[in-house]
Amino acid sequence: MSETSPMSETLLPTPSHTVGPFYGYALPFPEGEQVAPKGHPDTIALHGYVLDGEGNPVPDAILEFWQAGPDGSLKGAPGSLRRDPVTGGFLGRNGVDFTGFGRVATDADGHYALYTLPPGNAGVPYISVCVFARGLLHHLYTRAYLADGADPLLDGLPADRRATLLAAEEPNRTYRFDIRLQGEGETVFLEFQ
Repeated sequence: MSETSPMSETLLPTPSHTVGPFYGYALPFPEGEQVAPKGHPDTIALHGYVLDGEGNPVPDAILEFWQAGPDGSLKGAPGSLRRDPVTGGFLGRNGVDFTGFGRVATDADGHYALYTLPPGNAGVPYISVCVFARGLLHHLYTRAYLADGADPLLDGLPADRRATLLAAEEPNRTYRFDIRLQGEGETVFLEFQ
């Protein structure tokens, strides 16, 4: 009888588990919704609801946002997670720089709000969104387009699916973008390879 060396066995990847439940405790940070410097005259608001397959609000989702700066730059600025070098605690954003990144938790009604500057990417302006929520095996990626127009992603979708990626313009430099996780009107989610 021969023994098999543990090193000779093929190891399989660890299976995915649902996102959470600890993400809601560890990921949010103060002023995560404030991507634009406070009081900036060009600030826009992107807000909406995260809804489950039955249309009910998801009160404990976390959304991450990335976007190009107003000048089209993807560099952003450091500062979203500045730490105090003495205590290691959170110092907050410096309030001056546009970082291009935000992280927002939904409230008890499943609502979120992000305050940012208009993205200056080439083509149709959009903000990238990553959704974390209970019951998801993997986080989900989507885009919130702030206008309709010619875009390779949008052009490849039927009209009803295309509409799930378009934020509705509201008064006072505000856009509404609801995210439906499944069911009728499900938001288009993207797969990266």
